[in-house]
Amino acid sequence: MMKTISIPTSKTSLVLFLCQIISALDVPLDSKLLEELSQPPTITQQSPKDYIVDPRENIVIQCEAKGKPPPSFSWTRNGTHFDIDKDAQVTMKPNSGTLVINIMNGGKAEAYEGVYQCTARNERGAAVSNNIVIRPSRSPLWTKEKLEPNHVREGDSLVLHCRPPVGLPPPIIFWMDNAFQRLPQSERVSQGLNGDLYFSNVQPEDTREDYICYARFNHTQTIQQKQPISVKVFSMDSLNDTIAANLSDTDIYGAKPVTERQPVLLTPTGSTSTKVELRGNVLLLECIAAGLPTPVIRWIKEGGELPANRTFFENFKKTLKIIDVSEADSGNYKCIARNPLGSVHHVISVTVKAAPYWITAPRNLVLSPGEDGILICRANGNPKPRISWLANGVPIAIAPEDPSRKVDGDTIIFSHVQERSSAVYQCNASNEYGYLLANAFVNVLAEPPRILTPANKLYQVIADSPALLDCAYFGSPKPEIEWFKGVKGSILRGNEYVFHDNGTLEIPVAQKSSAGTYTCVARNELGKIQNEVQLEIKDPTMIIKQPEYKVIQRYGQASFECIIKHDSTLLPTVTWLKDNDELPDDERFLVGKDNLTIMNVTDKDDGTYTCVVNTTLDSVSASAVLTVVARPNPPFDLELTGQLERSIELSWIPGDENNSPITNFVIEYEDALHEPGVWHYQTEVPGTQTTVQLKLSPYVNYSFRVIAVNKIGRSQPSEPSEQYLTKSASPDENPANVQGIGSEPDNLVITWEPLKGFQSNGPGLQYKVSWRQKDVDDEWTSVIVANVSKYIVSGTPTFVPYEIKVQALNDLGYAPEPSEVIGHSGEDLPMVAPGNVQVHVINSTLAKVHWDPVPLKTIRGHLQGYKVYYWKVQSLSRRSRRHVEKKILTFRGNKTFGMLPGLEPYSSYKLNVRVVNGKGEGPASPDKVFNTPEGVPSSPSFLKITNPTLDSLTLEWGSPTHPNGVLTSYTLKFQPINNTHELGPLVEIRIPANESSLILKNLNYSTRYKFYFNAQTSVGSGNQITEEAVTIMDEGKMVQPLYPRIRNVTTAAAETYANISWEYEGPDHANFYVEYGVAGSKEDWKKEIVNGSRSFFVLKGLTPGTAYKVRVGAEGLSGFRSSEDVFETGPAMASRQVDIATQGWFIGLMCAVALLILILLIVCFIRRNKGGKYPVKEKEDAHADPEIQPMKEDDGTFGEYSDAEDHKPLKKGSRTPSDRTVKKEDSDDSLVDYGEGVNGQFNEDGSFIGQYSGKKEKEPAEGNESSEAPSPVNAMNSFV
Repeated sequence: MMKTISIPTSKTSLVLFLCQIISALDVPLDSKLLEELSQPPTITQQSPKDYIVDPRENIVIQCEAKGKPPPSFSWTRNGTHFDIDKDAQVTMKPNSGTLVINIMNGGKAEAYEGVYQCTARNERGAAVSNNIVIRPSRSPLWTKEKLEPNHVREGDSLVLHCRPPVGLPPPIIFWMDNAFQRLPQSERVSQGLNGDLYFSNVQPEDTREDYICYARFNHTQTIQQKQPISVKVFSMDSLNDTIAANLSDTDIYGAKPVTERQPVLLTPTGSTSTKVELRGNVLLLECIAAGLPTPVIRWIKEGGELPANRTFFENFKKTLKIIDVSEADSGNYKCIARNPLGSVHHVISVTVKAAPYWITAPRNLVLSPGEDGILICRANGNPKPRISWLANGVPIAIAPEDPSRKVDGDTIIFSHVQERSSAVYQCNASNEYGYLLANAFVNVLAEPPRILTPANKLYQVIADSPALLDCAYFGSPKPEIEWFKGVKGSILRGNEYVFHDNGTLEIPVAQKSSAGTYTCVARNELGKIQNEVQLEIKDPTMIIKQPEYKVIQRYGQASFECIIKHDSTLLPTVTWLKDNDELPDDERFLVGKDNLTIMNVTDKDDGTYTCVVNTTLDSVSASAVLTVVARPNPPFDLELTGQLERSIELSWIPGDENNSPITNFVIEYEDALHEPGVWHYQTEVPGTQTTVQLKLSPYVNYSFRVIAVNKIGRSQPSEPSEQYLTKSASPDENPANVQGIGSEPDNLVITWEPLKGFQSNGPGLQYKVSWRQKDVDDEWTSVIVANVSKYIVSGTPTFVPYEIKVQALNDLGYAPEPSEVIGHSGEDLPMVAPGNVQVHVINSTLAKVHWDPVPLKTIRGHLQGYKVYYWKVQSLSRRSRRHVEKKILTFRGNKTFGMLPGLEPYSSYKLNVRVVNGKGEGPASPDKVFNTPEGVPSSPSFLKITNPTLDSLTLEWGSPTHPNGVLTSYTLKFQPINNTHELGPLVEIRIPANESSLILKNLNYSTRYKFYFNAQTSVGSGNQITEEAVTIMDEGKMVQPLYPRIRNVTTAAAETYANISWEYEGPDHANFYVEYGVAGSKEDWKKEIVNGSRSFFVLKGLTPGTAYKVRVGAEGLSGFRSSEDVFETGPAMASRQVDIATQGWFIGLMCAVALLILILLIVCFIRRNKGGKYPVKEKEDAHADPEIQPMKEDDGTFGEYSDAEDHKPLKKGSRTPSDRTVKKEDSDDSLVDYGEGVNGQFNEDGSFIGQYSGKKEKEPAEGNESSEAPSPVNAMNSFV
């Protein structure tokens, strides 16, 4: 079976490093495959050179070694052979050289003190251990001594000596009291390196009976205690009291008070000392000084700096500690003790010596017969060590001769070795501070090549990464290694490969083409061997969608994506880390397949999130930072300073900004005197400012709070500051927004905005209200009122100007003199109507009206403007009854003319004008009659083509619904259409106005024609209606139908929408669309898709009073579309003066009418079932209004829609009936929004700037015209 080894790209450099080590040693000693090779002994484990043992336990002296064959062991003690068989207490472990000396069964450790050395020997040589010095540990008792109490004067220095017994190893010293509590130490009291307790100066609190020195011996785990030491500190005051008690009054007594003293060194003594330390040890230098005040210690190195990173200060800087010292640390170190009275110093001359240390230790040699080799043993030390060689544990000078060996100082040179040259050599480097002993063998072997790498080993690496193919080998002489690719490949050479000394083949950049079988061949003069390995190249793992930086508000949701791409044969694992550690164990963290979601994020979720993708071969990662932001924490520690009558300074400490900088602070205040619990805005300052000077008002009990603001929002308010009550004063300001407006013709209502509580400036707020008639030499009339907001003056003339002022006052005085305002007493309705009303008709839909202004005195109020009421009396083209819809246009200000838009052509109108003030309208002027001229007609009501023959067609039509004048003629245009929908030559025919049909002859048989038909008045031509028809086919000749086609496009328009319908001939399941645009505009057509295969559509969002063009098309039919049609939306509904639809009497009347109609419908239904004919129906048939069509039951088309406001039928188009008649309704002329109420305006050149509104009034019927619904169905529509 083939073994698979995966080499992660991150570990390839480590593998290469290990391979280089093996190559340097030349011997894979630890390989199980080489256990059968002969090998000299090698010491693998031994006890330390200085071995202190516990005298109560067995002594174990270690000595382990390996070799082939396994070595035997022997020992020397104090330089002579140690025969363990003769000592029953000593045994050697099986297959080991380790000695066990049995102390626990009667032996004494002292009897086995000495120097031991182990020798491991086999047929290839002998290796020796270090000299192991065995010493049992000692923990002697303190010698008994009588300790005298220490009486010390306050301020003097003191040293308490410990002098512990000499132990092995030395004990650890510490000072405690009888309660086993460590004595406190400080700059004044501290323990020296020798264990003594030093007092720089004693204080009365140092008096105690239990200063005890303890010595802890770690080896024996015992603690020895010194006898307690007593210290009594006496002060000068107590000494003087004692002397005074023993002397007479006449004696002179006294003692010197505690005096300060300059520093004196307690240790070391003198000005200089020396210190020797060994290289690599810890250097400890100590200076302890006496003095009062307590001196401070400082250390310097003369001529240099203290070594950085290795220098430490201990024991309150009294001890200088330098770790891992070297020869460069030699020099003079000065300690300086200083207090305010002076200083003292001591110089310690440090010399760093060195026990021997290796520069080049000898290394094992594996040689083949006839090869050369070298052993090098180089060491250094201070003083320089002496090098000596041993062979198999015997000084080389007396060892057996070997002609291949030559000793040259610290080097042994081997030439043309033979198998008998195998041996173990010892190098000893020694000086007065120690020695080094190293074993190195020379093993002469003759072995054929061996490849240690398993056969058919599989290597998998990532593309574009290094591939290291192992070929671990051994042979003597050293084999040569060659690599091949493939079964019959040539030897690998070139820059694309790296060949390592240990046999490894490196492909620095492995590609997909690098995959395959590689063969390693090892050969020397004794043989040849080869091994095959397999290399597979995998696609790298990539993060194609990395997590991105997120800024999330607190309690929001954060989501990081990590979408990966990987080799299909590798199984990736995705791990998410937070700040390079595992995700918190929190259910808010949801790890998905390719994302990490954090719910309800909190501040502790801030950090760097890393997506780590691992496979067996590679690892990739991507990180993103999550910043959690929130509203700031509220400010705190509000403080008021600099209190003055009108100002104060407020300061605060900002709260945490929560990762979003504070932009500003808002300061609010509360007036606990006038509005307790209500906070008002005071001011705000930038976010970098934490103090503000605030302006204050009198007679306010202030409390302040601060709100911090950042981009996320506002913090909670801070805790309120302390309260501050300002002194009272007279008001600084008067009420604002003073007005005088009469509510009745004989009064004047004076109003104002009262001052707020903090504006009163003091108790007893009132107002002085004063008025007098303007332009009349009257005195001011004044009253003082309470804290209210209005005062009514009665008995005033109608609409007279008054001067008014309102002044604030309180118990402390008046506010400054107020400014005067002009008001008026109450208005009354105007008294007269405008005169000399004239009308100038501009065109068929627009007229201009003029009038004379009304005298100002008769207006009796503020002039608001003029209202023009106008209405259509009748149409001049036909005498018919109709409802009267009065429209109103308002013209603001002192206008004396205006424009009347939206008039119907060829109609008779009436109008009157009224003046308007704040109270209402004045009387109307006499009605003025005017007529509008003719206009162009609407399109013919229908066009029907019947009786097709081979060469003729019969056309029938209806007159325009709105002739807008006297019809003069009709115009018919037609042209043929071929199979590709191309149009032929256009023929035009003029038809008299009294005709309603025409037979067209001499047409081509089996030909489609398109017809265009419109009507004319003397003003011009109206909109045209279109239709298509086909003459019949000739017998025996088939004409291919012209499919598809869309015909008879009709529209029914309202104010803001239009119903579009059409007929379609062609394949089923066509997808229609409607295109439309403003008629005459060059803008692109707008397109609306029709759902399903319906043949109607509603266009919405149209502009009132606008002409539109429209056409219908079918998707996927070579862009086929219908011909264009034009329609016009209705005018914007004029405002009504009175909306009767909301009046109760009108609603009741409509309910009664509805009930009556329902009864009539039931009677009609009964009569019809009996075969009779309802007389009302006959009347309807005889006098049907052509403008009104009820809903037809046969084809489901719609009749008129009735407006609930004005009962005026809103014309709607219907589908084309089955007799091919085309009905087309023209909308009424557009009424432009001229009035101000609907934002329509003319300029000051006389054009319209007012608004209009409409009102219906019943007038006597004229002729046959009637707007009432002629059928029960229409009556129902009107009710709805």
